[in-house]
Amino acid sequence: MAKHDDDNRSNQLNDNNDAYWQSRGEDERPDDWQDRNSEDE
Repeated sequence: MAKHDDDNRSNQLNDNNDAYWQSRGEDERPDDWQDRNSEDE
């Protein structure tokens, strides 16, 4: 895999990154992202 692909994958798995939320249908990381993420755990 190319570095760009690796970086993109890492970003999509990082809930502190806009790409994570965009890959899940959000426009950007929501203001309450920490609360949302703790509910999933």
